[in-house]
Amino acid sequence: MKIGCVKEIKNNEFRVGLTPDNVKAYVAAGHHVYMEKGAGVGSGFSDNEYVNAGASLIDNAEDVWHLVDMMVKVKEPLEEEYPLFHKGLILYTYLHLAADKQQTDALLKGEVKAVAYETIDDHGHLPCLAPMSQIAGRLSIQEGAKYLEKKYGGEGILLAGVPGTPKANVVILGGGTVGMNACKIAVGMGANVTILDINLKRLEELDNMFGAHIQTLVSTDSNIERVLKDADLVIGSVLIPGGSTPKLFKRKYLTEMKEGAVFVDVAIDQGGCGESSHVTTHDDPVYIEEGVVHYCVGNMPGAVPRTSTIALTNATLKYGLQIAEAGLEAACGKSEAIKTGVNCYLGKLTNRNVALAHGYEYTDLKDLI
Repeated sequence: MKIGCVKEIKNNEFRVGLTPDNVKAYVAAGHHVYMEKGAGVGSGFSDNEYVNAGASLIDNAEDVWHLVDMMVKVKEPLEEEYPLFHKGLILYTYLHLAADKQQTDALLKGEVKAVAYETIDDHGHLPCLAPMSQIAGRLSIQEGAKYLEKKYGGEGILLAGVPGTPKANVVILGGGTVGMNACKIAVGMGANVTILDINLKRLEELDNMFGAHIQTLVSTDSNIERVLKDADLVIGSVLIPGGSTPKLFKRKYLTEMKEGAVFVDVAIDQGGCGESSHVTTHDDPVYIEEGVVHYCVGNMPGAVPRTSTIALTNATLKYGLQIAEAGLEAACGKSEAIKTGVNCYLGKLTNRNVALAHGYEYTDLKDLI
C-alpha cells in the first residue's frame, strides 16, 4: 500500500503522523511511504532521517494526497485540505467529528474511508486517545498554574503555596485518563484537589490511588456548583467517545467563582464541557469571561510535539500496519478495534455518536463491507 504523511497545518501544530522508526516498519512490511519535505522538523525529525528509513520525499502536500492510498496524520484536515480528498482514500488521524459538521460533510462528500484515532476501542480501552489524554491532563495543570499568574488575568496565586499561605484549590471534572493525569500533577505540586465523576467505581479507584491527598465527589450539578465557588483552577476532562461533550461547566457558575480563577477545558476538541468555552489557539490561548480566565486550546499536546509524536505513534502504528497489510475492509473483519475507528465509509456515516451529534443517518459498517 502507498502510505502518506504531510506537515500539519493547524495553528502551532508541530506533531507529525509518522516518525522515521514508523517509516522503517511500514517499509519492512512491503509498503511505500511518501513524506512531505519538512513534515517532521517540528518534532525534531529531519528529512534525512526519513530518507534513511526508506521514505520518498515529496516537495508539496498536494502531491502526497494524490499519490497515496492511506494518509496518516495527527489532527483533522482543515478546510483548505478538503479538495485533496479522493474517493476510497483511507484517512487515519484524529477527527473529532461530533464538533465539526463541516469536516463531516466534506468527508462524506469526498467518499473518504475515515478512521478516527479517538474512537478506536480495544476491549473497552481507547489506545490511540490515551497517550494524548495523558499528556493533555498533565499539561492542563502546567498551563493552569501559569495562567493563575496575575499578568495573565489570574488571581496571582502559586498552585502549591508556601508555608504560611493557602494552597490553590483544584477541581477536576471527570476522572478518566485526562482527569487522573491532571490529578497526579496537581497532587504532586501540593495543591488541594477535588475530583468529580459519575462512576462510583472510578472514584473508588482514584481514592485508592491518591488516598487522603484528594477529595472525591459524585458529579452532580449541585456538587459542581458548590466546589466551583472556592476553586482556583478547574480542569474540564469529560469524554463521550466520538460524541459531543456534555456541558457540565454552566455559564451561570462564572459569576459565583473567584475573580481570576482559571478554567482549562481539555474537552474542547469534542465541543468542550463549558457553556462559555470556545476554541482558542497556542498563539492566543486564553480569554476572560465574567472574570474567569478560559484556556481552550484545541491541540494542547502540540505544545510538546517531540513527546507527543513519539507517544502517539507508539499507539497508532499497530493498527496502521494492520490496515496497510490487509486493506481497511479485511482489517475491520479481523479487528473489532479498527472497525470501531471507522467514522465515515464511502459517503456513509458509520459512527453512531457522530450521527446523533449532527442529526444524520447512521449506517452500521457491517452492512457496507
